[in-house]
Amino acid sequence: MGRCVFLFLLLQTLQTLAEDGQLLCVCEGSGCLNSAQCEGSQCYSSVAVSSHGAVVTRGCLQGSEKTRLICSTASSLSHALLCCSSFMCNRNATASSLLPLLATAPEEEPMRYRVETLALFVLGPVVILTLLSVLSVLGCRRLHHGRLQRLQEFDPEQDAIDGLITSNVGDSTLAELLDHSCTSGSGSGLPFLVQRTVARQISLMECVGKGRYGEVWRGQWQGENVAVKIFSSRDERSWFRETEIYNTVLLRHENILGFMASDMTSRYSSTQLWLITHYHDNGSLYDYLQRVPVETGEGLAMATSVACGLVHLHTEIFGTEGKPAIAHRDLKSKNILVTKDLHCCIADLGLAVTHSQSDNQLDVGNNPKVGTKRYMAPEVLDETIQTDCFDAYKRVDIWALGLVLWEIARRTYSNGIVEEYKPPFYDQVPNDPSFEDMRKVVCVEQQRPFIPNRWFSDPTLSALVKLMKECWYQNPSARLTALRIKKTLNKIQSSLEKGKKS
Repeated sequence: MGRCVFLFLLLQTLQTLAEDGQLLCVCEGSGCLNSAQCEGSQCYSSVAVSSHGAVVTRGCLQGSEKTRLICSTASSLSHALLCCSSFMCNRNATASSLLPLLATAPEEEPMRYRVETLALFVLGPVVILTLLSVLSVLGCRRLHHGRLQRLQEFDPEQDAIDGLITSNVGDSTLAELLDHSCTSGSGSGLPFLVQRTVARQISLMECVGKGRYGEVWRGQWQGENVAVKIFSSRDERSWFRETEIYNTVLLRHENILGFMASDMTSRYSSTQLWLITHYHDNGSLYDYLQRVPVETGEGLAMATSVACGLVHLHTEIFGTEGKPAIAHRDLKSKNILVTKDLHCCIADLGLAVTHSQSDNQLDVGNNPKVGTKRYMAPEVLDETIQTDCFDAYKRVDIWALGLVLWEIARRTYSNGIVEEYKPPFYDQVPNDPSFEDMRKVVCVEQQRPFIPNRWFSDPTLSALVKLMKECWYQNPSARLTALRIKKTLNKIQSSLEKGKKS
């Protein structure tokens, strides 16, 4: 895109010069008005020989007709004139270089020289402009075609639709905009210009949640609900980091919260940092589980969808415009949303860490905050985590995923019985545990969330217990990977479906 802009500016500059037609020349003689330079249609140098010697004058000629007449006049034995048509072309003219012109007085040569010069300096810019126009168009088309090819190659499920521009925003639905947005190359959201346009057309309807970062509002854009996460000014780093992560190429996934736009806007004489995403009526998994107990199949579907989203985050996609591996670092039920079909999508990527194998670069961002204390892994609490190792951050996510599975299992019916919702370690630490509270329970005493005996009598919950325990090993390297957890959950689902059929 930068190359296209450069070519366009170059074309504009050349066109202006061609249309202007003014040259800067050296001015020397009685008509120079105390200035050593002048502007005109052509530059000239002349020499005149008299009884007092050779006199050289230099200056500018104005007007095309006048210029043609003067420059076409043949030299005489006492006076010679030399015209030229380039920047300061008469600066090196001297008496010694002009006097040889007095020896000849050609009749047709000056006119032929004038015609050749005219052709060179009038037709030349036209040819250059034409060539540059063709090159710029071909260059832009090649860049655009290459981008579409790469996006189609690495994301074949998305339609590569050309031509999404800001003027179409008013006539499109959110689904259409997001379907088309893969052409922007800007990741999971809309093209940046469209992001700002959409953000400025949103009406805030009601506040649906508050947190340490700020507030979440239900907004409307052309009659459709959207979620607007408004960050407080002191949490600008989280807003910037989450925006940066969401704009990662190929991040879009059904189990990752759908990102639409990010914008810095001014309301009520203060700056607000907005992050605009899909809106889900069911709210967070934390809120949903408090309100509604789930059947075994529903609970498994929720657990599996969370694992699928984490697999997509943890997996690096290789290619020219691939996706780095991403570790969440703050996975918990409050940062997981429940969709209409009772599947889940992972949200809140403000503390995410990225890693790319091509350059072995670990990007932890510039946000000094850490995750939620209740969900912190032992190595985070006792500060033994390898901060320069990306796998260490993925294992922290696995610990938290095990706790989320425990939360779902508590609210899953088994033989008609279900526990009330409780957060992990509810019976071992205060409601707002300190770092030291959690370190004592998890690291020193090595306790884990309470498992009711009745879970072991249910095949599905029993399999879930085994799975979550393999997420809670004190040794991080012994924990399962997200992919293994996903595959195990799929097997548990298959076994449940077979049991129902039989």
